[in-house]
Amino acid sequence: MTSVQSLAELSALIRQARQAAQALGQMGQTNKVLRLASQAFRDASDTILEANTLDLEASLEMAVPELVVEWLKLTPERLNTAITILERLSQLDSVTSFAYGAQLAIAPTAHSYLLGEPLGIIAFVYEAFPELAMIVAGLSLRAGNALILKGGHEASQTNQVIADIFQSVLAQVDMPEQVIVSISPNEGEAARRWLMQTTELDLLIPYGRASLVQQMVREANSPSLATAIGNCYLYWAHTAPAEVVAKIVTASHQGNPEPVNGIEKILVDEKVPAMAWRELEHLLEDSNLTIREVAAPVLLPEAHAAEDALWQEAQLKRTILAARVPHLSDAIALMNRYSSGHADCIVTNSYQESMQFASQVRSASIYVNASPRFQRNASQTSAIALGMSSQRGLKGGRITLETLLTHKAVVTGCLGMP
Repeated sequence: MTSVQSLAELSALIRQARQAAQALGQMGQTNKVLRLASQAFRDASDTILEANTLDLEASLEMAVPELVVEWLKLTPERLNTAITILERLSQLDSVTSFAYGAQLAIAPTAHSYLLGEPLGIIAFVYEAFPELAMIVAGLSLRAGNALILKGGHEASQTNQVIADIFQSVLAQVDMPEQVIVSISPNEGEAARRWLMQTTELDLLIPYGRASLVQQMVREANSPSLATAIGNCYLYWAHTAPAEVVAKIVTASHQGNPEPVNGIEKILVDEKVPAMAWRELEHLLEDSNLTIREVAAPVLLPEAHAAEDALWQEAQLKRTILAARVPHLSDAIALMNRYSSGHADCIVTNSYQESMQFASQVRSASIYVNASPRFQRNASQTSAIALGMSSQRGLKGGRITLETLLTHKAVVTGCLGMP
């Protein structure tokens, strides 16, 4: 791991990483690095899991919150998923030369497309989740970026082993070690502060509890990407059966280890009969989920929003709040005010309602009669995702390879044509 003692030292490290990223593009050995890394991690699985056990034991003495301890726990299944992702990424062709169709040309005889390019330098600041260092490194390498990792002190020993393996692989192919840099946990909050203060990063991605993510996005001087976990909303229209609602909600909580798109709030059409409500309760109980009926929050002025913190904060538990609302428009207003904004749902048999929901809810991802269940290791390799972002636009929704690229428009015409 690399020790950083000041903002000036961080700036020097970023400059070295930028040079390394340029060399990465010239060397053309990304596939080899990913292939070697996946094998190295598979060979060192026992060592990684032993280090994680030591971190878990130390977390008991450090009074680490129970939720963070759960995130810290690296099971063989979670480790294998991360290794598999590296293997799959090693089989991809260069994504930086992939052409995306676009209607950008002005002249009728011209053709246009978008060309992907590396962003440059990405910093990933995360709590627990040691396997995410492997996944974000794989995505960054595949996209041609250099990566700076800043993990939490609770996972220091696991993160150390992972960092050492990456450095060993980079050395095998004579690739600059600054392509993947892991900052020592000894600097703690100071290193996080310097990462927020610098203007030299191309993208800063914080991942963990909402308090960490919101602070870093709010105070970052470099471009940042707001990730989100939980606090997703669902609107239950009276035309939809309780069985479908239960399946969608249950599936949303099946993320491992964190329910990235877990539905925590249900806004219920007041026309839904009491019998259907009781059916939903029983179905969720069968999946170890509890539903608690409460009064819907009142849309107060922004100055009083803190009074409704229960509705705007992720609980990351298996208890779901449910409230009746008179109209779909009321549900939309509440979602736009309180949801995390990365994945919200509607279950309805009405096309008109589904269109109104899709057009008026401001979330990055909208799900109509479908579960938002998050899958990191998606069936399509290009859809492998680090997490979800609540930002709208090109960087919103699933954080995939494409999120870690920038794009330039290329317009081609014929010789002799204006």
